[in-house]
Amino acid sequence: MWKLQENILEKSDKDKLSDFINSTDRFTQFKRVKLFENEWSKWQGCKYSTFVNSGSSAVLVMIDGVKEYYNIPDNSEVIVPAVTWTTNITSVIQTKLKPVFVDINLKDLSFDYDSIEKAISAKTRIILITHLIGLPANIAKIKSIAEKYNLIVLEDCCESHGALFEGKKIGNHGIASTFSFYWGHHMTTIEGGMLCTDIEELNDLFILKRSHGLARELDLSKHDVYKKKYPDIDFNFLFLTHGYNFRNTELHATIGVEQLKHLDYYIAVRNTNYEKFIKILALIEDKIYMCNSKGFSSFCLPFIFKDKNDRNLLQSRFHDNQIETRPIISGNLLRQPCFKSYGNYSDFSNADILHQNGFYIGNNQFVNDERLNKLKDILKEVF
Repeated sequence: MWKLQENILEKSDKDKLSDFINSTDRFTQFKRVKLFENEWSKWQGCKYSTFVNSGSSAVLVMIDGVKEYYNIPDNSEVIVPAVTWTTNITSVIQTKLKPVFVDINLKDLSFDYDSIEKAISAKTRIILITHLIGLPANIAKIKSIAEKYNLIVLEDCCESHGALFEGKKIGNHGIASTFSFYWGHHMTTIEGGMLCTDIEELNDLFILKRSHGLARELDLSKHDVYKKKYPDIDFNFLFLTHGYNFRNTELHATIGVEQLKHLDYYIAVRNTNYEKFIKILALIEDKIYMCNSKGFSSFCLPFIFKDKNDRNLLQSRFHDNQIETRPIISGNLLRQPCFKSYGNYSDFSNADILHQNGFYIGNNQFVNDERLNKLKDILKEVF
């Protein structure tokens, strides 16, 4: 069976976790979390990283923190793509901002770049980029628009660890970025996510919001400032901002430290597979939209057909051959019941092509030439 993801944990990862469990009595957020954050910052090439319990939590904290740091008023608008993960949109809504949807393109699956400017109004403050399924968005085009209108650029990199734009890792091109370490992603902490930024004060807000808004979560060097500023409040329960409980654990951080050691190798295997996949797709290039962009870090193997019947035929044949498939993320979000009030799905034609004619199969370090040759044979047989 060709699954979306298989047992990504190495034996050495499990051994390290077992050793840690047997050598400590502290399992809640502590030194291992900080170690993982520091190691991730080195790998990612950013100054600050904050480990949370999921990529979705990371996006919510990022938007909430940015809103507070830049004093963005309620009901301000955030430009979002019509295809992204649903919690990117709900995070905008939950922070009392308004999502404004823009159609996607069918090459790198980011925004239809020619449509971004048309969606901007006097209320627009943020452009939230999603680097979908490992394909880096054209950040240069997006940032040129953002600079023209003085907009904040945020990056969702939850499916695209290590992807590059113009030689620089994505997640380092905007004010802040998020990553996910869910089981099915490039590396895993089982459940987990990370926020990254180069702005110290913004990172402090991320740290506070991760854990109820508690001042004691900040670096020890900053404690005396707040003890003196609020002498009538016990520092143990001093809340500097509204927050959440999105902390992760020492157990998950231990896994993260070990998984990070394998990440470059995992990405290399995924990308080699994707290069071979693109060559295989050339067999049916007249029937399909080729999703490709320089600097990719492949999350999956996507199929977006020009004809829905071709999509149904191949997906059925994959099912017969025990090859798991999934829709491409959430499809056209304007078709989803919870977002219908934000626009008419038919106005987002490329997102709708992806929604109706697209699906993906798994790509990871377990996909090999045997599986790819089987894929090639199925395509030849069907088409």
